[in-house]
Amino acid sequence: MKTVISMHSIVKSFYIGMPNELEILHGIDLKIQEGEFAAIVGPSGSGKSTLMNIIGALDRPTSGIYMLNGNDISQLDDTELSSIRNREIGFVFQNFNLISRTNAIENVELPMLYAGIGRKERRKRAEQLLELVEMSDRADHNPNELSGGQKQRIAIARALANSPSIILADEPTGALDSVTGHMVMDIFHKLHKEENKTIVLITHSRELASETDRIITLNDGKIVSDHTAGIAGGGSSVLH
Repeated sequence: MKTVISMHSIVKSFYIGMPNELEILHGIDLKIQEGEFAAIVGPSGSGKSTLMNIIGALDRPTSGIYMLNGNDISQLDDTELSSIRNREIGFVFQNFNLISRTNAIENVELPMLYAGIGRKERRKRAEQLLELVEMSDRADHNPNELSGGQKQRIAIARALANSPSIILADEPTGALDSVTGHMVMDIFHKLHKEENKTIVLITHSRELASETDRIITLNDGKIVSDHTAGIAGGGSSVLH
């Protein structure tokens, strides 16, 4: 099975060389295989957001090796990182991050525009993705005309625009009520099972994490347990 995310001894520090230097991640070792649905869970301040930014190539580690689909992230410049993010990773954020004055279908088209895909092909793919998340009837609506759940479904469609190998979802149900949150999780399960998408879910919610195949628990910048399906309920763990 192909390894899409490979991290070895990842350290992330801020204010490097200053008296108040702060090390947030303390030697993270992590591998995610193609087709996995994994959750990274931990309390506020555990390092989840810092780890997510490194996984998503939004930030670089201070030391250690991070390979994303065979690309050594530390060796890439900002332009190359931007290209990798656009091609390889579909981001889904808690606050949706939709362009407010742009309708749903144009929001979905945006990553394809940056990737240089022609207008006709962009529109066709965006229509297919809106159908996949059951939002075809809202294609012409602007974000302010949509509910929170509808916005998140549009955001998921946008995340899929360039057929990324990884979907990185940061607290994707955090701004939603529980019923709408379950609907959004159902879409992730559908993408995982039917499209074989690799999904990494960042969450503070154990309940949400329990819906995934693997739970990676982060505490104080270290992985303290790593459960796979069938083990999570039994209490066994792989300690790092």
